[in-house]
Amino acid sequence: MLGKNIRIDIFGTLAENSLYSGFITGNPHADRRQVYVMSSHELSGMVECTVIAIASSQNRMQTRLVAAPLNEIYYEPEIRSRLKATSVRFDRIICMYEKSCGAVIYRRTFRDGIKILLVKNHNGKCWTFPKGHIETGESEKQTALREIKEETGLTVTIEPNFRQTSIYRPFGKIKKQVVFFLARANEAAVNVQPSEIDYYLWVDLDDAMKLCSHENDTKILLEVKKRLFSQT
Repeated sequence: MLGKNIRIDIFGTLAENSLYSGFITGNPHADRRQVYVMSSHELSGMVECTVIAIASSQNRMQTRLVAAPLNEIYYEPEIRSRLKATSVRFDRIICMYEKSCGAVIYRRTFRDGIKILLVKNHNGKCWTFPKGHIETGESEKQTALREIKEETGLTVTIEPNFRQTSIYRPFGKIKKQVVFFLARANEAAVNVQPSEIDYYLWVDLDDAMKLCSHENDTKILLEVKKRLFSQT
């Protein structure tokens, strides 16, 4: 059902102008399961929606589809927050939209010039940059700083006016957005989080572009190259 467009009859409000309850409708044989609907606008009557999440309680005793009007996008932290208005505690949520934040980390020295930090995630096949899922109440930059510290132990300074996004579908209907900043490392010693990162490398920018196999990552490195070498 994730990503499926459905028609929903709105019949109640669980949280004013944020979470509604309704039933799938549209044809005589329609699935009449109860659905939660999230929106930033007031809803009533029949609404065209997309299923954006599947929420389940502990041991999957209760499962609910979570939908939103067409073209409205919500990520897991906000979905979890709004579902608190229900009488059910949902422990597991599979979301159609995922958002992560991280950074391309560099250091510049007189002897070595510019070096880029690449990491290989646990069970990952490709070299990439530190990143992780955004959590409730965090800004994009706060997420990036937290994830960098957790995964690498580094304290970094985020450069102003650099923000690149990468959008892809890792599998199925799930659509992932990754926001990358440019960050300067204030130290060289990396202390990786073993549960997340298997390997790391400090490499020249050109070598980083060769090692990164995802087209989105190489495009971001091109923007990094423009930025860093315009500063020399």
